[in-house]
Amino acid sequence: QVQLVESGGGLVQAGGSLRLSCAASGRTSVIYGMDWFRQAPGKEREFVAGMGWSSGSTKYADSVKGRFTISRDNAKNMVYLQMNSLKPEDTAVYYCNLRDFRGAYWGQGTQVTVSS
Repeated sequence: QVQLVESGGGLVQAGGSLRLSCAASGRTSVIYGMDWFRQAPGKEREFVAGMGWSSGSTKYADSVKGRFTISRDNAKNMVYLQMNSLKPEDTAVYYCNLRDFRGAYWGQGTQVTVSS
Protein backbone atom coordinates (compact mmCIF):
# COMPACT_ATOMS: atom_id res chain seq x y z
CA GLN A 1 0.00 0.00 0.00
CA VAL A 2 2.97 2.28 0.56
CA GLN A 3 5.82 2.58 -1.90
CA LEU A 4 9.11 4.31 -1.19
CA VAL A 5 11.65 5.29 -3.83
CA GLU A 6 15.12 6.52 -2.92
CA SER A 7 17.32 8.52 -5.26
CA GLY A 8 20.45 10.64 -5.21
CA GLY A 9 23.09 8.03 -4.49
CA GLY A 10 26.28 7.75 -6.46
CA LEU A 11 30.05 7.88 -6.36
CA VAL A 12 31.69 10.80 -4.60
CA GLN A 13 35.17 11.63 -3.35
CA ALA A 14 35.93 11.91 0.35
CA GLY A 15 34.94 15.33 1.62
CA GLY A 16 32.22 15.69 -0.98
CA SER A 17 28.46 15.94 -0.61
CA LEU A 18 25.33 14.16 -1.75
CA ARG A 19 21.65 14.70 -1.13
CA LEU A 20 19.43 11.64 -0.94
CA SER A 21 15.69 11.86 -1.56
CA CYS A 22 12.88 9.52 -0.62
CA ALA A 23 9.41 9.84 -2.14
CA ALA A 24 6.43 8.08 -0.59
CA SER A 25 3.32 7.16 -2.54
CA GLY A 26 0.19 5.10 -2.02
CA ARG A 27 -2.04 5.08 1.02
CA THR A 28 0.39 6.49 3.53
CA SER A 29 -2.27 7.39 6.11
CA VAL A 30 -0.90 9.39 9.03
CA ILE A 31 2.88 9.34 9.00
CA TYR A 32 4.51 8.83 12.36
CA GLY A 33 8.03 9.32 11.11
CA MET A 34 10.54 8.78 8.35
CA ASP A 35 14.06 7.53 8.75
CA TRP A 36 17.25 6.70 6.93
CA PHE A 37 19.16 3.48 7.49
CA ARG A 38 22.27 2.16 5.82
CA GLN A 39 23.89 -1.22 5.33
CA ALA A 40 27.50 -1.78 4.38
CA PRO A 41 28.67 -5.10 2.91
CA GLY A 42 28.86 -7.78 5.58
CA LYS A 43 27.35 -5.55 8.26
CA GLU A 44 23.98 -5.14 9.90
CA ARG A 45 21.60 -2.44 8.80
CA GLU A 46 22.07 0.57 11.06
CA PHE A 47 20.07 3.66 11.88
CA VAL A 48 21.42 6.90 10.41
CA ALA A 49 18.84 9.65 10.91
CA GLY A 50 15.16 10.01 11.66
CA MET A 51 12.40 12.56 11.96
CA GLY A 52 9.14 12.57 13.88
CA TRP A 53 6.55 13.80 11.40
CA SER A 54 4.30 15.77 13.72
CA SER A 55 6.98 17.21 15.97
CA GLY A 56 9.73 17.68 13.43
CA SER A 57 12.19 16.35 15.96
CA THR A 58 15.31 14.76 14.56
CA LYS A 59 17.72 12.11 15.71
CA TYR A 60 21.12 11.16 14.34
CA ALA A 61 23.60 8.39 14.78
CA ASP A 62 26.73 9.62 16.54
CA SER A 63 28.83 8.77 13.50
CA VAL A 64 27.02 11.31 11.30
CA LYS A 65 26.21 14.13 13.71
CA GLY A 66 27.38 17.47 12.38
CA ARG A 67 27.74 16.10 8.85
CA PHE A 68 24.29 14.82 7.85
CA THR A 69 20.98 16.68 8.00
CA ILE A 70 17.53 15.15 7.62
CA SER A 71 14.69 17.32 6.34
CA ARG A 72 11.17 16.89 5.04
CA ASP A 73 8.53 18.17 2.63
CA ASN A 74 5.19 17.44 4.27
CA ALA A 75 3.07 18.30 1.23
CA LYS A 76 4.96 15.84 -0.96
CA ASN A 77 5.53 13.16 1.67
CA MET A 78 9.23 13.32 1.03
CA VAL A 79 12.28 13.16 3.20
CA TYR A 80 15.84 14.15 2.36
CA LEU A 81 19.27 13.40 3.71
CA GLN A 82 21.92 16.03 3.07
CA MET A 83 25.30 14.34 3.43
CA ASN A 84 28.35 16.58 3.79
CA SER A 85 32.00 15.86 4.53
CA LEU A 86 31.54 12.30 3.35
CA LYS A 87 34.00 9.66 4.45
CA PRO A 88 34.84 6.26 2.95
CA GLU A 89 33.20 4.62 5.96
CA ASP A 90 29.90 6.17 4.86
CA THR A 91 29.89 3.79 1.89
CA ALA A 92 26.72 1.71 2.07
CA VAL A 93 23.31 1.13 0.60
CA TYR A 94 21.00 3.75 2.10
CA TYR A 95 17.38 2.83 2.76
CA CYS A 96 14.37 5.01 3.45
CA ASN A 97 11.88 3.88 6.08
CA LEU A 98 8.36 5.18 6.69
CA ARG A 99 6.39 4.50 9.85
CA ASP A 100 2.64 4.84 10.19
CA PHE A 101 -0.02 3.25 12.36
CA ARG A 102 -0.12 0.14 10.16
CA GLY A 103 3.57 -0.61 10.34
CA ALA A 104 6.85 0.21 8.66
CA TYR A 105 7.79 0.28 4.98
CA TRP A 106 11.13 0.18 3.18
CA GLY A 107 12.45 1.44 -0.10
CA GLN A 108 14.73 -0.48 -2.43
CA GLY A 109 17.84 1.41 -1.38
CA THR A 110 20.32 3.65 -3.14
CA GLN A 111 24.06 3.02 -3.29
CA VAL A 112 26.46 5.59 -1.88
CA THR A 113 30.15 5.02 -2.54
CA VAL A 114 32.78 7.35 -1.12
CA SER A 115 36.28 7.03 -2.53
CA SER A 116 39.40 7.87 -0.54
